[in-house]
Amino acid sequence: MRLFGPLYDRVMGWSRHRHAPRYLAALSFAESSFFPVPPDVMLAPMAAARPHQGLYLAFITTLFSVLGGVLGYVLGYLAFGMLEPVIVNAGYGEELSLAQEWFTVWGVWVVLVAGFSPIPYKLFTITAGALSMALLPFIIASFLGRGARFFAVALLISWLGPRVEPKLRPYIEWLGWLTVVCLLLAVALYQWLG
Repeated sequence: MRLFGPLYDRVMGWSRHRHAPRYLAALSFAESSFFPVPPDVMLAPMAAARPHQGLYLAFITTLFSVLGGVLGYVLGYLAFGMLEPVIVNAGYGEELSLAQEWFTVWGVWVVLVAGFSPIPYKLFTITAGALSMALLPFIIASFLGRGARFFAVALLISWLGPRVEPKLRPYIEWLGWLTVVCLLLAVALYQWLG
């Protein structure tokens, strides 16, 4: 069953679309405040398809991620009481508690780390607003943390992508199924150890 090859081809086609930077900006904005899919999943194939625009794409991703982070901050500031049960019911209760704990220990510095954390960035943006963190340091730390992550992804993929993509494409089906098996094993192991 061929599933990942056609999906890969479709994603690469979308990443070359003339409106792809707009979609990347929208995804980056939404992810920082409410959407679950990180922009890396769109940034990486776009940087591979357009290696000469890698820095521009990283800038778009960073700018709109920070703008979305400001929305998350405002939501946390104005409506944390209403959002907290939604976040917990979505399965992010432990991550939210950890983000709150990190804020009390490290303050604004945690926003820098949040750019690379496995904890969804939106939890940090909402928590920063809920804790009434100073907005300007929050924005600066968001630019630095998120920018470091997205520029690293774009530069690495822009540099490696054109060289690796032709060699990767013939094995994409095997790699896709291997990833699925590894994810299923990780979930099973997590459930078993529990």
